[in-house]
Amino acid sequence: MRWSSREDRHHEKKYFKRKKLTVVGSGNVGATAAFLAAQRELGDVVLLDVVDGIPQGKALDMYEASPILGYDVQVTGTQLYEDTAGSDLVIITAGMARKPGMSRDDLLATNVKIVADVTRKIVKHSPHCVILVVTNPLDAMVYTAKQVSGFPRERVIGMAGVLDSARMRSFIAGKLHVSISDVSAFVLGGHGDAMVPLPRYATVAGVPITEMMSEQDIQAICERTAKGGAEIVQLLKIGSAFYAPGAAVVEMATSILKDTGRILPCAAYLEGEYGVHGYYMGVPCRLGGGGLQSVVELDLTVDEQASMDASLDAVKVLVKQVDGLDIGNHFTT
Repeated sequence: MRWSSREDRHHEKKYFKRKKLTVVGSGNVGATAAFLAAQRELGDVVLLDVVDGIPQGKALDMYEASPILGYDVQVTGTQLYEDTAGSDLVIITAGMARKPGMSRDDLLATNVKIVADVTRKIVKHSPHCVILVVTNPLDAMVYTAKQVSGFPRERVIGMAGVLDSARMRSFIAGKLHVSISDVSAFVLGGHGDAMVPLPRYATVAGVPITEMMSEQDIQAICERTAKGGAEIVQLLKIGSAFYAPGAAVVEMATSILKDTGRILPCAAYLEGEYGVHGYYMGVPCRLGGGGLQSVVELDLTVDEQASMDASLDAVKVLVKQVDGLDIGNHFTT
C-alpha cells in the first residue's frame, strides 16, 4: 500500500473546496446549530464567541464526537474573526437571551449593538457569504444585519417561520396522535405574539386540519404556537429554547448550502410581495444556492390579511426603534 505524498494531496485539494459555515455565538442555540451542521456535513464549521475557551472547548468536544457519529468535517472554535474568512454561510445567534417575564422586544437595544458589530466584522472577512440571523427580536435583528452589511435581500434572511411552523406541527401531531412526518404547517408574519399561523394550510397527510379538529382546538394550537417560546422560557427559568431554534436554522442552511430549493417559511425582506415594502416578514421562501431564490405569495383571506397587517404594524414599531439607534456605517457590495 502506498500513501499519496503531501504534494499529491495538496494538488487534489485544488479541485475540491469544502463549504465553510460559521456560527457566531457559542451559547445553547449556537452550539446546537454548529453540532447539527457538523452532523449533516454541511461543511467545515467555525464556532466563534467573545468568551475565551468556550467555543474552543465545545468545538473540540464536537470534533471528538465525529468518529462515533460518523461525520467527517473540521470543527474549530475561536475568538478571531480572521478564522471565519471565506465562509459561505454565517449563522448569527449572538445576543442576550430572554428571561422569564421578558418579551422578545425587550432585548432590542442590547442586541442591535451586538448584531451590528458582528455583521460588520463578518462582512469584512466573508463579503460573499449568506447571513442567517437567529437573534431576537428577530425581525429587527435581521433588518439590522441587512442595513449594516449592505447585502442584497437574497443574502440576509431571518430564522423564525421554520421554528414557529415546527412548533405548530408538533402541537398538531400531539393533539391528533399522528406521525409528525405527516404534518405540514405554515406560520407567517413577524416572530412575536402577532405571528400568523395559517390553519387553512396546515395538513395531515394532505388532509386539512380544519376537517380533523374543532375550531376551539385549532385556536388553542394557534395561541400556543404564538407563545411557544415564552412557554419554554417559563419552564427553563434560566434561559430560552435552543434545540428547536438550532435545528430550524440548520434546516435553512442545508437547503442553501446543498442548493435543494426547499420551500420554507423565513423572514425575508419584502419588496412589494404581500403588499409590503422595506420590511422583513415571515413568508414562504424558496431557499437554494445563493440564499433566497424567490418568495412564494399565497392568496390570503380577508381575516388572514388583517392578521398579516397587524403583524406588520408590530414589526414597524421595532424597525423604527432600530432606525433611531446608531448602528454604524453601512457596507456596500
